[in-house]
Order: sequence, then structure tokens, then C-alpha cells
Amino acid sequence: MIDDTKLQATDAPPGALSGLRVLDMSRVLAGPWVGQTLGDLGAEVVKVERPEAGDDTRGWGPPYLRDAEGRETDVAAYFLCANRNKKSVTIDIARPEGQALIRRLAAMSDILIENYKVGGLQKYGLDYASLSALNPRLIYCSITGFGQTGPYAGRAGYDFLIQAMGGLMSITGAPDGAPGGGPQKVGVAITDVVTGLYATIGILAAVNARHATGKGQHLDIALLDAQVASLANQTSSYLAGGVTPGRLGNAHPSIVPYQSFATQDGAMIVAVGNDGQFARLAEAFGHPEWSLDKRFATNRARVENRAVLVPLLEAVTVLRETGAWVAALEAVGVPCGPVNTIAEVFADPQVQARGLKVEVPHPDAGTVSLVASPLRLSATPVRYDHAPPALGADTGGVLEGWLGLSEAEIAELRDAKIV
Repeated sequence: MIDDTKLQATDAPPGALSGLRVLDMSRVLAGPWVGQTLGDLGAEVVKVERPEAGDDTRGWGPPYLRDAEGRETDVAAYFLCANRNKKSVTIDIARPEGQALIRRLAAMSDILIENYKVGGLQKYGLDYASLSALNPRLIYCSITGFGQTGPYAGRAGYDFLIQAMGGLMSITGAPDGAPGGGPQKVGVAITDVVTGLYATIGILAAVNARHATGKGQHLDIALLDAQVASLANQTSSYLAGGVTPGRLGNAHPSIVPYQSFATQDGAMIVAVGNDGQFARLAEAFGHPEWSLDKRFATNRARVENRAVLVPLLEAVTVLRETGAWVAALEAVGVPCGPVNTIAEVFADPQVQARGLKVEVPHPDAGTVSLVASPLRLSATPVRYDHAPPALGADTGGVLEGWLGLSEAEIAELRDAKIV
């Protein structure tokens, strides 16, 4: 466990969170995203999994990771996205001996992450009250669908469900009556990811608070809370104006033009953020008079006259290919860009220059391709020390290193199928 006073008095560690020990008892995405982020920043993260089965996402495929000879393994790509820089330990927490191991590991930990249903760990004596009595410095992060309180607290929560209940789907997709109209979910489990990021922020705040108090605390992080909070200007617009936002497809409720437009060979995004940019766009489109038209001269006027302006723009954008338009608009400082596929994203020179794909050594595949962390710290950079681990690969090492168990004791636990 890290000694906060010693950390403050020593030189910067190899990783920003070096010395922190994390017990990651979460599955799927929101919780594992927290553990991976902390691991990227240098914390030692131990992922506790069920013997034999492991994290649910290990089997969420295809696609699956291929080994060095090109043969398909049993590790799903989904699992790879959120579990690097972790050690995997298998423990059966349904058995008293397994519960005892978790208590001993928690006593040695700075942070515990779990996403069981409310009360799910209490029956095993692994809830915050029980573990904080053993380790008052423990920062215990509970991630649930609806939080620890309220009428929905006992319900299971999943990203898709929360995107709907939390309002995100009501503002995502084409308007009713338009082709393909109706609510749509986002194409990635964004509620899980955002919740994981909020949880990480909360954990780091608790670590800092512990410097002063010497005590840990319980974090109650809910997917629903995070989803509602992340609606940003849309919820603010409702609270300030009393008008319920609707779906506008790829358009923006408060800025025009700020949407996708068809081109001769596909589509592009135009993101005009001020009146000067609109004047330059109008010039590039061959219609400088638009910026002088009182219906379009200001953003407020353009929003009010969206139905008039957008068809005029659409009639122009289809005359040239995306690449030509992007070059022309970038030359005059109008934000724009193509609508890339994920394959095109990784072929983009900016993405390549930023190193957003990293190759990490893997015992079966040789190397595994992962998406780099977006965190760029000049003095304590993100580390890529470990590929997502094989199930239970580190059980012996952690039980010996953290708890001092002998090889014979570990073998006895294996024989009894506790680990």
C-alpha cells in the first residue's frame, strides 16, 4: 500500500500513480475502464475473476485474438479494450476461503473497484463497511446502474438501458418522420465509458483527500447519474428554457451550419462556430452574399432560418468530392472533415503521428494491437507494461507477493478450486 507522506517527499515515480495498489473486482466495461486507466498511470492493478469463466467479456466475440500462427484464441477483442496493465487472479468469492483471500488482499490495497448489484458483496462480508473496518485507508468504488439509493437501486443497469432512460437516445437519431427516424443508441457503450471516467476522477479525488485525512471513503457511482450529467448543454437548455430537446440527426440544436453534408462521393462534416467562419464558408461556396443576408448573418439568425439555409448549402456541397471540399475549407480556416470509417481513422496521418495504435507484447499472439491512452503527461507518461492478461495468469505471483503464501499453500487452494 502506498504511503502518502513518503510519496510526497520523494522524486516523481516511474508512473504518476506508481505505488498505488488496486483490487479490480469489476466486469464488462465501466469498472474495467477505471482499472485500466489507473494501470496506465502506473498503479498496480489486480483483476479478480471467477475461476474458469472469468470476466464476461472474455467470451464476447467474435472477433477473437489470433495467436502468433494466426489461429483463433478464446480471448475476445472486447476483453482486450479495457484490461491492459492488469494482473489476473482467479478467486471463488462464493466460498469462505475465497472471501478470506479477498479480505486479505483488500487489507493490502489502496483502492477497490466493484460493480456488483447493490448489496451483492455484503452477503460475503466484502462490502465497504466490512472491508474499511479492516483497512480504514481503503477507497472503495461501487459502480451500479442506478446508485446505492433510490427506488431503482436494486435494478440491474446496462449501458443500452441507461442510454434510453438517461435521455441520450431521445436526442440521438433522425427526427420522427425522417428516413430512419426514431431514437438511436450511440455506436459504442458510451455511458459505460463516461461512467468509468467519472469514477476515475472520483477515485483520484479520494486519494488526494486521503493525504489530509489518512482515511479512505466509499464512492457511489451510477451509470444513470453519469449519463444525465454528461448531456451537458442539452440538459442545461431544458433546465434554463423549459423546452425538451429533440432529435436533429447530425445537426446541432444551437449552431448552424454544424452538421454533415452530402458530397459528390460521400459526406463531410462542417462545423462553423462563429460568424467569421460562416463568411469564409460562404465565400468558398461561391455565395459571399449569404454572409450579408440578414437571415444568415448571425448564428442566431441562421438557427432561426435553418430550414432555408441548409438546403442552399446542400445544393452546393454535392458538386465536389469530400477531399476537394475539405482542402478548400481548411485553406480558409473553416472547421471541416471527412466521415471516416474506423479503418480510415487508423490510416489517418494525424492518428498515426499521435501514435494512437500501440503494440504490446503478448504471450500467445506475439504482440497485440491496442488503442493508446489519450493521456499525455510530460514527466510521468502512460506505460504499457502488460497486455490484457490470460485468465488467472498471475494468481500465484499475487498471492505470494501480496500475501506471502507459500507454493504449498497456493497449491492447496488450487486443489480445492478456491483459486
